Amino acid sequence: MLKVPLKKLRENAHIPTRGSSAAAGYDLYACLDEPVVIEPHTTVKIGTGITAALPDGYFAACFARSGLASRQGLRPANCVGVVDSDYRGEYIVALYNDSDESRTVADGDRIAQLVVMPYLAVDFETVDTLSDTERGAGGFGSTGI
Repeated sequence: MLKVPLKKLRENAHIPTRGSSAAAGYDLYACLDEPVVIEPHTTVKIGTGITAALPDGYFAACFARSGLASRQGLRPANCVGVVDSDYRGEYIVALYNDSDESRTVADGDRIAQLVVMPYLAVDFETVDTLSDTERGAGGFGSTGI
């Protein structure tokens, strides 16, 4: 198992947890002094009170929690947040309220899930032509509904 150094920036911060031993995502928890209200169709940045030192070649993707999104309409504003391995600031989730009702986030609420993944670093090379494929330049529904 990959060891990731994690630092609590505030006393009331929660260490990310998994719902089961096979879960890919680790729940991120709100770290707040007082509850925060997110008005309909607005975004509020919610701190987690933690930071981590991801290994080179890895990043963390911050996804919506399915229950929070489907039941309360709260999701990361950027849909998927990316935390690079050289970032050492607090992990913050910008939560967007898709619902028509105010939603309240309290200290210790699970607000998103974090998945640590490897990535490939690439060098882009400018060329005059690309290889042909059956699909070609077809996009946005070109392969079916």
